[in-house]
Amino acid sequence: MVSIGTVSDPLSLGYDIFSSLALIVNLTAAFMMTYDHLAQTYGAGLTLVLEVTTAFFGVDYVLRLLTAECLYPNVGKGRAMGKYVISGAGLIDLLSFLPAYLPVMFPGGATAFRMFRVARILRLFRINRYYDSLNVISQVLVRKRQQLLSSFFIILVLMMASSLCLYSVEHDAQPEVFRNAFSGIWWSASTLLTIGYGDIYPITTLGKTFGILIAFLGVGMVAIPTGIISAGFVEQYQRIQKLSEYGLEADIHFVQVMLKPKDEWCGQLVRETALPSGLMIAVILRGTETKMPHGDVQLRAGDRLILSGESPRSNENMEMKEIVLHRSHPWVGERIRSLDISRRSFIVLLKRHGRGIVPKGNVTLMEGDRLTMYTIKEGAEEPEELPRPIV
Repeated sequence: MVSIGTVSDPLSLGYDIFSSLALIVNLTAAFMMTYDHLAQTYGAGLTLVLEVTTAFFGVDYVLRLLTAECLYPNVGKGRAMGKYVISGAGLIDLLSFLPAYLPVMFPGGATAFRMFRVARILRLFRINRYYDSLNVISQVLVRKRQQLLSSFFIILVLMMASSLCLYSVEHDAQPEVFRNAFSGIWWSASTLLTIGYGDIYPITTLGKTFGILIAFLGVGMVAIPTGIISAGFVEQYQRIQKLSEYGLEADIHFVQVMLKPKDEWCGQLVRETALPSGLMIAVILRGTETKMPHGDVQLRAGDRLILSGESPRSNENMEMKEIVLHRSHPWVGERIRSLDISRRSFIVLLKRHGRGIVPKGNVTLMEGDRLTMYTIKEGAEEPEELPRPIV
């Protein structure tokens, strides 16, 4: 519910909505406290709201710390807690409540601690998991981070160079303004970034000429990261459209059947089951175990059978494999229907924290998930169409 909740889980969704509402109420109260007439009239109530919501952030942090092993299932509990504490999300969660209590121990730093409370607004980025449009922004920035860093480096170099040059030109004419090489940093930043406050400006002819040149360069420098981000948005939306079209074509559904003691399949081997034409047993879930449906596997009461809609041409032409999604795997955070996989591969089972999940198209994959896939081997005849839902 706390660490790895999904939109399909009402409890997780409800907790995240409550957490977001608590943050909005907290920020609203903090803004209202800055108005003198509101602080005088409703100061006690606003202070109470701030204290209650901040305490909730503290409880939330403790819950996330205790459930960190769900977020990092491949490491031990201690290491998982450590990874959460030093992660970006963990630091934001910590700064959401800790600065409110630090002045009790360090009264002298109350003003500085108050500034860190601004970090709590970053908690709103947790709603990324529910809105694809916000995910697109973060994905574009991540994919284009190298190009963006390069453009920012170019801007920094030009800023330093223009500051040094203008200092050399304007120092004798304006010694009180351009006192040293770094005095022109503010001027170069405002000129290159096309802000132009006008509080520092050249007065000599050579300085003005140089300022015009820097202003023209500033237009181009701002356009570089803008173009990179714009191109990234176009590429990302084209990729999403392509994957969505593929997902509509290749969406796969399965049926889960629970065997009861009176069912005639109980005690039979898989090869002895009389399945209708076009059906096959994809996976057998037995407690926390996942068994491949080999012919000599005996079915038992309590087994959950995942049935797919089409039987493969022959077992020799099929290959089953298990994939573990590590943190850097490109499928982490993607919905099953959006995966860029070959038409020869089919996901038949998703296993998360020891629990089997039917791989529906709207299920979002997470770090640590185990996928069981059927793949048609090269040279085998490809199915004319993918398995259809079983009714």
